[in-house]
Amino acid sequence: MTYRVFIVDDEPFIIEGLYDIVDWAGYGLEIVGNAGNGKDALELLRHTPADLLITDISMPMMDGLQLIRSVRELKPELKVIVLSGFDEFAYLKEGMRLGIENYLLKPINLEELKSTLASTVNKLDAAVPERKPSPYDIRILTDNVLYRWLTRSIAAQEFEERARLLQLKLDAPYVLIAVVRADEPASHLLESSLVSTHAEEGLPAIIPFRDIDGDRVLIIPIEEKEEGKRHEVKLLSRIKALVPSALLSLGSPRRMSDEAHLSYEEAKRAQQYFILYPSDEMVDYEQLPAAQDKAEGQFALDWSAYSKWIVAKDKEALFAQIDDDFKRMQQIGGMTPDDVRQAVVEMLIRFKMELQQIKGLEEPELFRSWFEQAQSLEHITELADTVKQAADVVVESLVQDSKSPIVKTVLKHIHESYAKELSLKGLGSQFHVHPVYLGKLFQKEVKESFTDYINKYRIEQAKLLLRESQLKVQDIAREVGYWEAGYFYKQFKKYVGISPMEYRELL
Repeated sequence: MTYRVFIVDDEPFIIEGLYDIVDWAGYGLEIVGNAGNGKDALELLRHTPADLLITDISMPMMDGLQLIRSVRELKPELKVIVLSGFDEFAYLKEGMRLGIENYLLKPINLEELKSTLASTVNKLDAAVPERKPSPYDIRILTDNVLYRWLTRSIAAQEFEERARLLQLKLDAPYVLIAVVRADEPASHLLESSLVSTHAEEGLPAIIPFRDIDGDRVLIIPIEEKEEGKRHEVKLLSRIKALVPSALLSLGSPRRMSDEAHLSYEEAKRAQQYFILYPSDEMVDYEQLPAAQDKAEGQFALDWSAYSKWIVAKDKEALFAQIDDDFKRMQQIGGMTPDDVRQAVVEMLIRFKMELQQIKGLEEPELFRSWFEQAQSLEHITELADTVKQAADVVVESLVQDSKSPIVKTVLKHIHESYAKELSLKGLGSQFHVHPVYLGKLFQKEVKESFTDYINKYRIEQAKLLLRESQLKVQDIAREVGYWEAGYFYKQFKKYVGISPMEYRELL
């Protein structure tokens, strides 16, 4: 039997040396991975089956002793050999308390290392008859083997051996890969419903696993290519109705023997198209516009329309222009998720240039954040909101430039202190101006009343907290300056059209 070894050391030459100086196969061992610090090692060991850990003590991020303590919670039976450049009794004592096999000092004595490996293998051999793989071990190994199979990073012979060991039945002539992206309860419900339906109908068993991106992957064996897919699409449509929040994508039916990876690649690629089609029940790769459909037209940004609304300081019209362009992207044949992201980046660059011309500033932190969002957000409305944020900053910069100093000061105070009690009387006293005059000047320059502006601003901050935090609604109300929850609900409904809870459920 071959046992799996994982090596951790922050000195690359130590890791390389260990690969070379030991005949691992001769001891019935194979190295399955390595890491340069304890934190990375712990993350990798969550997904990498291992029987023996060889680790340094002194490392950045997480030291060896902390790594041993943490990994033992995952795999209590894991054997450990410690390497250290420190001959300190405290380290040795703690290592022994954690049940290590040996504490080897650097530079490593090769004979002592070989002796320790031999004795460790003997202990592993002795434990085999009484040790059964835990469900966790089996799940991790299954995920690892199937992911490597579908990414063509495992040798055919090794895959056959592991598939036989795990009793994976992959002998149907064709396969259809589905990818589910959802929270754990939703993805589990969809998977278990499809598995049980297959069993009830006497169809080949579904083989589920989780890939490196955290997506749930369903390997669906089918006997007939076209008819098999049609039947599975019907089943998936029926089951998908139970979990509307799940994002479900399909590859095309392929030969199980040598094309399964293509169906997986297609299902993953189709998953990206939820940016363009967020309301679709599922995205089927075979139904996506073909590359040649790009001839229907590329998205072309008409910046003259944007410039017109920027100069007019008409934020509402500018936002409508952004919405129209995003709708147009969804209607262009052959438009891909990458095309959408590229268009968003172009828009952001244009707004950045406008801001540079207006203020002589670029707001690098803001735009860096928006550029990152352009690459990471997965919903077209979220991408549109990111562009609107940039548009808002540009228009506000123009508006601010035309405002009187006292209104600029009041706006700055509102933005910094919106959670506090604010009134024209209080601000008038604070900034030495009559409250009636301040109210009229504010209305004239901001184009809305002082009270409306504060309420709108507070509601926008509340929407942000509803999206990005788990705070209760009444706590959010206080965070944005409403001490009476009932009044907050009333104002939120007035400006947003729905209640705070309804808004959160839509996210």
